[in-house]
Amino acid sequence: MLTFVRRAYRVVAVLITLCTLVGVARLVVPATAAGDGEPPGVRRQLTFLRAALEAGAGTDAQQLFPEGYFFSHVLYGLSRVELGMRAGADRVGTDRAGVDRDIALREARWALKRLDSPAGRAPFSADLTPPYGVFYQGWTTWLRGGIIALQPADRRDPGEVQRFAADAAALGAAFDASASPYLPAYPGQAWPVDSTVAVAALRLHDTLLPPRFAGTVQRWLAGVRQRLDPATGLLPHRVEPADGAPAEVARATSQSVIHRFLVEIDPVFAREQYLRFRDRYVTTPLGLGPAVREYPDGIAGPGDVDSGPLLLGVSLSATVVTMGAAQVQGDTALAGALANYGELAGLPVDTPWTKRYAFGLLPVGDAFLAWSKTARPWVAAPGPVDPSPGVDRWWRLPLLGLLLLVGALPWLPELLLRYRRRAGVRAGTRTGEPDAPTVVGAGPARLS
Repeated sequence: MLTFVRRAYRVVAVLITLCTLVGVARLVVPATAAGDGEPPGVRRQLTFLRAALEAGAGTDAQQLFPEGYFFSHVLYGLSRVELGMRAGADRVGTDRAGVDRDIALREARWALKRLDSPAGRAPFSADLTPPYGVFYQGWTTWLRGGIIALQPADRRDPGEVQRFAADAAALGAAFDASASPYLPAYPGQAWPVDSTVAVAALRLHDTLLPPRFAGTVQRWLAGVRQRLDPATGLLPHRVEPADGAPAEVARATSQSVIHRFLVEIDPVFAREQYLRFRDRYVTTPLGLGPAVREYPDGIAGPGDVDSGPLLLGVSLSATVVTMGAAQVQGDTALAGALANYGELAGLPVDTPWTKRYAFGLLPVGDAFLAWSKTARPWVAAPGPVDPSPGVDRWWRLPLLGLLLLVGALPWLPELLLRYRRRAGVRAGTRTGEPDAPTVVGAGPARLS
């Protein structure tokens, strides 16, 4: 029985050590792609997510927060568009890259169809201007523009182009008629992040089709600069719907999305805002890797359905989305560090066909992560970020030390036991005790 227990213990120790070695690999192997390369594992992650959405993951996410169904589908569609753009084919269907673009188009259209349905519009009000509010119209117009961008200019679907132009026109008219730069997403409620997405969609329109919204965009930027959060100098989290006056301090759950899109609108202003955000919100809790605080340094506040539970003030959702914001800003050091941290803390499960995080228990989280890993500017390439914030090149060391300690701990009892045995043998030798029993043979007896 004792032998069995020892063998079982050794098996457990080996498994723990192997897990820590996997953790070390996830922490040091690059988890983001350089340039136009495809991010590792994202294609398999989207395969898992597609099956999960077919099985009702969007409906399940809707039970967690009001936009759960919407985000699950729109981020899946946008990630597919990104993979298609990275394929780089000039003609659809002519080679492997063309096949990838065909798949991206099919899947993005599938996601958009689900959003352009009663289920996709259910949380939003048709009585708003534009209909269903700026959140719904901004994100769907951005996705619709991505679908058009995947198609060669001479082979674009006329119906899709017409719908994209009409939705952009509705957004532009709503901004032009508003006293505030921030349109409502729900009756009597407005968040700057939603209008940022919508204005980025107008910039995308002017990149793909004859431009018409330059004046709207400039007026929006002027209004935004007049209504920054006085505590941080950033776009506020929530505003008064009537005039856009700040109503809540800037928070990371909205800032991380804002910085994903603001670069599409005005790269210079976006860079100023991003560096300010990075300085006040990026942190290293307990010295264990980079993360993002929900509230700026020096200000505490509660979590909610957007931020999730706050552990040491950190929002996991904002941390994931900030990876994408860092990528579009060219901040590869922070994006890479957040990605590697996510590979360790996100508990990914890999198979040859799929990849899922947190054991696949929360597919909407996979949607945010895939979207963040594939993030790149669609409209304008950003300039280099001031390297002064940096990321400590040794940030992995505390985590690596912790992993190695966990991997070594199961072996300590056996090492101590062996040490004691050897110490006992050496002690016996020093006191003149024989190392082994002496066998008296016939020879000495004949000599007696």
